[in-house]
Amino acid sequence: MLKKVDSSQLKVGMYIHDLSCDWMTHPFVRNRFVIATHDEIAKIIKAGIHDVVIDSEKGLDVDAPTLAEAQAETERELAVLAQQPARIARTSLGEELQRAAQIRHQAAGVVRNVMADARLGKAIEIGAVQPVVQNITESILRNPGALLGLLRIKTKDDYTFLHSVSVCALLVAFCNARGMDADTVRQAGIGGLLHDTGKAMVPDAILNKPGPLTDEEFAIIKRHPEDGWNILRQSPEVPAIALDITRHHHERRDGTGYPDKQSGDEISELAQMAAIVDVYDALTADRVYHKGIPAAAALRKIYEWSKHHFNQQLVQEFMRCVGIYPVGTLVLLESGRLGVVVEPHETNLLAPKVNVFFNTKTKVYIKPETLDLSRGLGFGGGDKIVGYETPSKWNVDPMRFMTLA
Repeated sequence: MLKKVDSSQLKVGMYIHDLSCDWMTHPFVRNRFVIATHDEIAKIIKAGIHDVVIDSEKGLDVDAPTLAEAQAETERELAVLAQQPARIARTSLGEELQRAAQIRHQAAGVVRNVMADARLGKAIEIGAVQPVVQNITESILRNPGALLGLLRIKTKDDYTFLHSVSVCALLVAFCNARGMDADTVRQAGIGGLLHDTGKAMVPDAILNKPGPLTDEEFAIIKRHPEDGWNILRQSPEVPAIALDITRHHHERRDGTGYPDKQSGDEISELAQMAAIVDVYDALTADRVYHKGIPAAAALRKIYEWSKHHFNQQLVQEFMRCVGIYPVGTLVLLESGRLGVVVEPHETNLLAPKVNVFFNTKTKVYIKPETLDLSRGLGFGGGDKIVGYETPSKWNVDPMRFMTLA
């Protein structure tokens, strides 16, 4: 039986099923193992991992809630959060997708050039970065779901570049949702686009290693925020907010982050926001050493981790910004149909608009149609989300059905 266990309850002989953290947080070569020594327990606690999932059938048991019980409690809390207002797009998803695709391509090219210049020791040309951030901002204002949905599609080869574009777009959307002024949004967007510049100093063999990192390799990876900060501060045009985001996007509120071990409100608000969106995007992407998880699952993990690692209020605001079920999420409906989320509802994040296209009972495609889950049967709705799904489970591509035109 899978149980959610506080790290203080760990004992030698327990079987770790999930360390319940993002890969850059823990120092272990695998996520599943039997605890063999007290030193391993100490390493878990030192890494800032506050709770884990154990399998009581493969190791020692302990009195703790089951994983299902813990997840049900999270869903109850999210149901309350879902009743908060959301921001509605100004243009339709279909109208914005083509423009968003061009912006995605342009922005990835700029990040690629920035990384190349950094490797060669050249100064960063901020003049090439600012127009990209402006284009991203305008796309987010028209319809955030278009660009954010497209940016969920990454290959292992272009991850480094598109991750930076995603963090920029997510951070811009987050800032806008919180009503920040245009100049702050601009500086934050630059910070998001440039936040991983220091990875240019990490050897490709380490950055793209398909297996677990050694302690030495892990230490090299953890230098990238400071390396990026040192590179960017050589260009006087890089704004202060962008420098702060670059250096501190891996800090955590409990002091277990890096490079400066900042804690609580020592970490600036925008760096805390950047930390949330950085982890969110990293969790959802396929990488050489990590299979991406659905966006809805990533949000739930971040929500749980916000008890220690992130600002809980900011996490809740981020979830209202992107939706409990973000645009592009594959969802299973009560009727047994699969649909892709295309637009959040303005007052109920559990009842978005979805394009349904597949029947899981008969395992066949059906005529696609748009459902507004906030409406009743006969009024374009009459169904309910049961949960999110992984596209590979059903061998479907939900992105094909983002628009029905």
